[in-house]
Amino acid sequence: MLEQFKNFLGDYGIAAGIIIGQIVAIVVIWLVAKALSKWISGHATERFKPLTIKKLKILTPKQISQIILGLIRILKYVITLFQLFITVPIIFSLFPQTEELADTIFGYIITPLKNIALGFVSYIPNLITIIIILIVTRYILRGLKFFARQIAIEKMKIPRFHADWANPTFNILRFLIYAFNVAIIFPYLPGSQSMAFQGVSVFVGIIFSLGSSTAIGNLVAGLVITYMRSFKIGDRIQIQGNTGFVVEKSMMVLRIKTQKNEYITFPNLQVLSASIINYNTSSDEDEEGLVLNADITCSYATPWRTIHEILIEAALNTSNIQKNPKPFVLQLALDDNYVRYQINCFTKQIAKIPAIYTELFENIQDGFAARGMDMTTPQFRIIMPPDAKNQEIPVTDAADKADEEKKGKRKKADEPVS
Repeated sequence: MLEQFKNFLGDYGIAAGIIIGQIVAIVVIWLVAKALSKWISGHATERFKPLTIKKLKILTPKQISQIILGLIRILKYVITLFQLFITVPIIFSLFPQTEELADTIFGYIITPLKNIALGFVSYIPNLITIIIILIVTRYILRGLKFFARQIAIEKMKIPRFHADWANPTFNILRFLIYAFNVAIIFPYLPGSQSMAFQGVSVFVGIIFSLGSSTAIGNLVAGLVITYMRSFKIGDRIQIQGNTGFVVEKSMMVLRIKTQKNEYITFPNLQVLSASIINYNTSSDEDEEGLVLNADITCSYATPWRTIHEILIEAALNTSNIQKNPKPFVLQLALDDNYVRYQINCFTKQIAKIPAIYTELFENIQDGFAARGMDMTTPQFRIIMPPDAKNQEIPVTDAADKADEEKKGKRKKADEPVS
């Protein structure tokens, strides 16, 4: 009896020691967490650097410190709950009356951990297969990226394959390789054969197909536009009546910047169906340049040779106009009251077109003024016969008078004969 009492007191003593030890451990953990949180809060700006990806700031030092403080808080509570959950079955196992209950509680803890461990061990071959696939894919993409870079800088040339196709083609191949990897790796993922996993995959596929028809259309249009080579970044283009420089050409949209610093965005589907004028294609090295032109009308009284001289001289005196090929003049029409001329000149300074036109117009005005000539077309009048006292009647007045005479004759013809 005495021996049983001693054993009973010994079990209680062990239980009390375990409880006291756990309390001390919990207090120490909470104090350490508090001190660590205080230190992090005070040294966040000094110890942490902002998280950036390709010059894009993702997290500031303060945000990083807040995330770490939250993780410390969560870890503190998890460790405390785990200690309490372990302490109860240990104490119950010390007494014969609660030993079976302790085994049950231990089963709740050990069985999930055992299943996780066995599942991880059995998954190791699949994990190795996935790692090998990812490593092979990584080196394949590195090789493709190297070739794409060499082609883009024209160190490597492929017949009928343009340098500006290198990066878009690499992006397409990278997407296809990633999609192929997902298809290969999917059966090796844990739970991939479960009905829940398959149901979620089907649901995501349906949502993607229903909600992204326009987005996919823009992607396909972006690919077509890329290989059409209608324009490139920095080109001056005109699309749907808007003229500007291409500042962004992505797989989804085209963005241009006008001379007024306005940014206009066009979806690729809209770009694909629109007619585009590219002013830069005429300024390549093997081209003569872009032809700028301006129309002028002058009366027949002015000799056409003089008009040609004035217009060509004005073009040659304009900055950024090429001397070779030489500017030339076309006579577009011989109208009733005037002749229509057109000055044509070449330039390769596409970015300065508005300034070139302004200076050209100024030089044309100065050329006419220097010769004492008026650029305005005169208003022609009809001179009546001498019996009208040489009165000059404008064309419009003469036409109105003729109409009134015709109406009077019709009125007399319609009157009944008495």
